[in-house]
Amino acid sequence: MFFIVAITMLVIIHGYVGFKIIPAVGFSGYNNIIAWVLLSFIAFLPIAPIGFRFMGVESKLIDKFSLLGYTSLGFFVITFIILIFKEMMIFAVLGLEKILPFFSKSTEIINDDRRDFLQKSLSVGVLTITTPSAVYGFYEARKGPSIIEQKIKLGNKLPDSFNGMTIAQISDLHVGPTIKKGYVENVVAKISQVNPDMIVITGDLIDGSIKHLRNDLAPLADLSASYGVYFVTGNHEYYSGVDYCVEHIDKLGITNLINEHIVINKNKDNLILAGITDFRAGYIKPSHRSNPSLALDGASKDLVRILLAHQPNSIYDVHKAGVDLQISGHTHGGQFWPFNIPTSLANAYLAGHYDHSGTQIYVNRGTGYWGPPLRLGIPSEITLFRLIKDI
Repeated sequence: MFFIVAITMLVIIHGYVGFKIIPAVGFSGYNNIIAWVLLSFIAFLPIAPIGFRFMGVESKLIDKFSLLGYTSLGFFVITFIILIFKEMMIFAVLGLEKILPFFSKSTEIINDDRRDFLQKSLSVGVLTITTPSAVYGFYEARKGPSIIEQKIKLGNKLPDSFNGMTIAQISDLHVGPTIKKGYVENVVAKISQVNPDMIVITGDLIDGSIKHLRNDLAPLADLSASYGVYFVTGNHEYYSGVDYCVEHIDKLGITNLINEHIVINKNKDNLILAGITDFRAGYIKPSHRSNPSLALDGASKDLVRILLAHQPNSIYDVHKAGVDLQISGHTHGGQFWPFNIPTSLANAYLAGHYDHSGTQIYVNRGTGYWGPPLRLGIPSEITLFRLIKDI
């Protein structure tokens, strides 16, 4: 079913772009045939590596094709979207042409030749927008995340010992076909520079088979913090084989929190750190059904309670469980416009810091990216929280 939907979408996106652009640039005869053959090849570049991986075939060559395919997909998606907006503009102009004669003696605002010239010029002109946008978006995605600092006010409930405590968050790194060892090393180096007291990873760390990604994940073993490094599952861990993922993360020296909590001790003061499985984990692995109440079973309500949850949609049950701060990811902030709009509609919160009826929630925009290596106006991040009594 996935492949049917994916191929259908690729045909629609690339076919529409070809239908609008190829005639506009004046291709005809053999050049026209060559253009369509090349476009057909490019259209299936993103799906071919997925097919090989589905059959258990993985290699560095396939990874390179993945990067090429996903990069081209990003370009075509942007072009498709802007072409749609172009058509809407032309529709508005033609509608204006029908209305204006009622207020003017002129009976023709735009003749057929001008209309055809306008169509072709705008179609070619779209490329002057999408090409630099795709190049810039590729650079933004591939250069790696920035450190975003966020103060979390917890009032007098926060013990003096934990006032000023720092927590670094990684989320949605998506180590896989296009995010490799070099990118991961960059993330680890940036976290080491800020020397946080604790490090948390809120899911979607792994996007592929552990067998193929061991070397790319290896730098994560260098993550170190005084109060530990912790992980909760995201939806992509379940697509990649969650048991293998959890086992390998444990081997990296990272603590898995599977619907459970630990007590962090400092100078005889305590703080609760809990973690739950992905919001929809139970559909794939019933024993991993996300359960905030179970995660906090036995945890004192008098202590500050911080909970790691991959999806912001967990906030409703997390709030009922009496949590002070939920740390999440999943949304990527939409990754690039206009996907922030449907992403916002599908999630309780999109990106940044919010107050949910007294439970604070922070949604990370993603430390990596998923699919096309493209970020436009929505940069990747490593979040550095600072717990404070007051601002």
